[in-house]
Amino acid sequence: MALAKVYDAATVFKHLNGIINVYKPAGMKLKHVRNAIIGNIAKGLNEMELREPRKLARDTPLLGTGTAADSVLHNIASNTDLSDHILAAGPRYMPRDVRCATVATLGDHTSGVLLFGINDGLKQSIHIQRNRPIRVYHVTARMGTATENHMPDSRVTVRANHRHVSADRISGLAASLQASHQRKMYEMCGVDLQTQAAYELACKGLIRPADNSQPVLYGIKLIHFERPNFTLELHAINESEQFIAALIHDMAIELRTVAHCSQLRCVRHAHFDVTDSLLRHGWHLPGIVKNLRRQREILEANPQLLEQERIELHAAS
Repeated sequence: MALAKVYDAATVFKHLNGIINVYKPAGMKLKHVRNAIIGNIAKGLNEMELREPRKLARDTPLLGTGTAADSVLHNIASNTDLSDHILAAGPRYMPRDVRCATVATLGDHTSGVLLFGINDGLKQSIHIQRNRPIRVYHVTARMGTATENHMPDSRVTVRANHRHVSADRISGLAASLQASHQRKMYEMCGVDLQTQAAYELACKGLIRPADNSQPVLYGIKLIHFERPNFTLELHAINESEQFIAALIHDMAIELRTVAHCSQLRCVRHAHFDVTDSLLRHGWHLPGIVKNLRRQREILEANPQLLEQERIELHAAS
């Protein structure tokens, strides 16, 4: 179907519903990203064709002031409600008119895929959040120094040698961590990993946490190693920036050295990929509308994102 240009702000606002995929820069707070998005939406709408001021039920003659403003007053229709004029009432669209909420948060130091629900898309964002899809991260760590909060902008607390650490040792530790997390998932379901019940449970699909409080790690592997830096790919649910940073610190301790996170990037959230993320220079109304259309196509191609049968992970009684 051919697309037509729309110049009417009310028509655009009426169809401004759905999920958008925004690329969050590192070092930018979540509330600042949200304020920039809704502020640019309101600004873009106010630059389009707006409705005329309301008309009064009867003509009300405008009295002259005896000044140079009289010619302006005479050009205004006598039945125009001046209290509804944009010069008196202010812009037609304000940031508070746009409803906007995140599907899942990202920490201040984390960059990458950030999903927002816009207006009626808030319902979709709640459904996606309840289904708890996996998020994929690329985490770069720097060996040799440990910091107070395991982040690069914090004070260095410990220095250690890292020459004995190799890519094979990191890969082996990552595989061991992945196996232990998978074993823990079945134990919390009260199922022995070596039984038929565990096999039947695995056949049903992904085992998900019953709430948002428990982080679960589904996959971890080394994708790049160049001493003193290495990069891990993490697949997780209910993770947080602090959880990932602490994981890197604990891995370094197991490797008999220290490390801190130098970069955290979310590259995928369910089927929403970083390649479709809206970069900062595209946070304007045309870019947001185009991104809404693209994410709508992803949701139509993957209806399970909104409704799916979940295997919940409950603690064993």
